[in-house]
Amino acid sequence: MRGAGWLDARLPLAELTRSVLRKAFPDHWSFLLGEIALYSLVVLLLTGVYLTFFFDPSMAEEVYRGSYEPLQGVPMSRAFDSTLAISFDVRGGLLVRQVHHWGAIVFVAAIGVHMLRVFLTGAFRRPRELNWLIGVTLFLLALLEGFAGYSLPDDLLSGTGLRIAQGIMLSVPVVGTYLSMLVFGGQFPGEDIVPRLYALHILLVPGLLVALVTVHVLLVFVLKHTQWPGRGRTARNAVGPPFFPNYAAKSGGLFLAVAGVLAVLGGAAQVNPIWVYGPYRPDLVSTGSQPDWYIGFLEGALRLMPGVETRLWGHTVSWNPLLTAVVLPGLLFAVLYAYPFFERWITPGPGERHLCDRPRDRPVRTGLAVGALSCYAVLLVAGGQDIAAFVFDVPVAGVTWALRVAFFAVPAVAFWTTRRLCLALQAREAAELAGGTESGLVVQGVEGGFRPQHRPLSADERYGILVRERPRPLPAARPEPEPAAGAGRMRGLARRMRGVARRVRSALSAWYYADRVRYPATAGQRRAVEDALAGPDRRPPADGA
Repeated sequence: MRGAGWLDARLPLAELTRSVLRKAFPDHWSFLLGEIALYSLVVLLLTGVYLTFFFDPSMAEEVYRGSYEPLQGVPMSRAFDSTLAISFDVRGGLLVRQVHHWGAIVFVAAIGVHMLRVFLTGAFRRPRELNWLIGVTLFLLALLEGFAGYSLPDDLLSGTGLRIAQGIMLSVPVVGTYLSMLVFGGQFPGEDIVPRLYALHILLVPGLLVALVTVHVLLVFVLKHTQWPGRGRTARNAVGPPFFPNYAAKSGGLFLAVAGVLAVLGGAAQVNPIWVYGPYRPDLVSTGSQPDWYIGFLEGALRLMPGVETRLWGHTVSWNPLLTAVVLPGLLFAVLYAYPFFERWITPGPGERHLCDRPRDRPVRTGLAVGALSCYAVLLVAGGQDIAAFVFDVPVAGVTWALRVAFFAVPAVAFWTTRRLCLALQAREAAELAGGTESGLVVQGVEGGFRPQHRPLSADERYGILVRERPRPLPAARPEPEPAAGAGRMRGLARRMRGVARRVRSALSAWYYADRVRYPATAGQRRAVEDALAGPDRRPPADGA
């Protein structure tokens, strides 16, 4: 105790620990999605360590002499042989391997759903832009980690995926051949790719994931958690149970639940049975091969894009893999990285945002999310368009053309429908604020007619509806004055470019925030809403309630 007192006098650990343990965490089921991803990562690390004791990341060829009779005497790599040994000869090996694979699927899915929650509620806004960028990077690393682990067994299915990856590398103009030679260590398939993916899978990417997750969680502690509007909740506080013991016990129970579900899936639901596919051979392709769901959209894009080539300056540009597997993912992640700054650019008011948006209060943002998800769904279906054609007994060409049309039509319809639905929900709430909500009772008037009876909303219900940010569009940009006579050409060009940027910004802001449903509220209620939305700097929002 004397030693602890001496240390605490020089390093205020007790005060720091007390502030951390008593930190309030807002309580809502949607906030647990990120924790599911975190605990899936923990399960992946634990099971991955076990598997490294038995896996041999070598592509040296040998003849199989293990306990799986159908493959006896078949030439295969040591990587495939050791994976079979894990599955059939190591005690608990198949269970751990399947738990590991299911953990990877749940990990990527939880990150994706968590990012969707953050996007729909506006939790990426100032001051959390950096945490959003870290989250997008974690998602990208999770995809890379999943593909690397999926490719390690050197089976026919994963080998086909590596062949597709090599074709994507070759499609990069000018440097594609050098890139493929660098990654594979020579001509495909070579003998270096599995050892390199193994080092990437167990060292580099997991280290980056753990480091970024640590920074991500620390930023949540420092910046405080976002919360849903409610009585006593403002943009200047955080209301919820303390981290210890309440939240820690709840979070620990969630970890046990995630581990238990993954264990049940690993024991009851077969996944990636490599012994059915067999070892990889460059001259074979498995029938009906499908990648894991998180890279299925790339497979679908490759299948939908027509095979078009162009000869430019002595180089052949293959547009199918280049546009679908290089440009499309690049644009996707560029948009994800840039979106917080785009929305801040077109939104008036520089203040901090600590209260969650309801998706219905941001019709355009919600519509963009649903449109993107519908586009992803189309591509995912296209990744198995041959299976769909076989099941429904229709021509593959007809399915392909229908999906090509759907790739452009479905997102547009989904965006318009979602936007209109959000506005309809707002209009319904405005009517409830004015005339109350249905009570479930029907009364008969003196004239004999029947009408539903309404009850006024409670104070808590009114507060939850009214406390929302409603930015107005930026004012129309004023025309830029003509440069003075004698001004340089570059100065005049810069002035015109600034004018164009202002007009574009105003037009985008008008499109984004033009849809407004006015809620009936008294002057006192509007002041209360402004006070609740005002951030720690006490600046009221510029747009009103």
